Amino acid sequence: MEDHAHILDYLAKGHPDTFRYRREPVAYALGESEFKLLELVPKPEVSLQIGDKVYIGKDMDLREMVQHVKRRISYSDLTSSAQSELPYVILELVRQQEERFVKFYNEAQAISTRYHMLELLPGLGKKTMWAIIEERKKA
Repeated sequence: MEDHAHILDYLAKGHPDTFRYRREPVAYALGESEFKLLELVPKPEVSLQIGDKVYIGKDMDLREMVQHVKRRISYSDLTSSAQSELPYVILELVRQQEERFVKFYNEAQAISTRYHMLELLPGLGKKTMWAIIEERKKA
């Protein structure tokens, strides 16, 4: 479960395509640990900035900026500015948690006699997988 999220975009007046009487401020965010895309409702009188790190965990007393998580969303639900901000936020999160990702590559194992965990990563084929495994054996 996500405890923190990074703001990708903030719409102070809500979605432009919703009815006026139902509009509420909305923020799009990326979860820090599981990289889930979320739609958040900020607390009244709170203005969020792109790149802010906010607490979205279960403890309501610690939630200073966010009232509640409205829903999980897909990439196509993001605004264009949130879509353009997403790669930069992902890069920042990967740099902050570099040990976690390096550990995955170093400890990835065979799932079965035919498949390896590394093969399941997009853009990583058998040749690259074997190159990584050979380099691991050298170290």
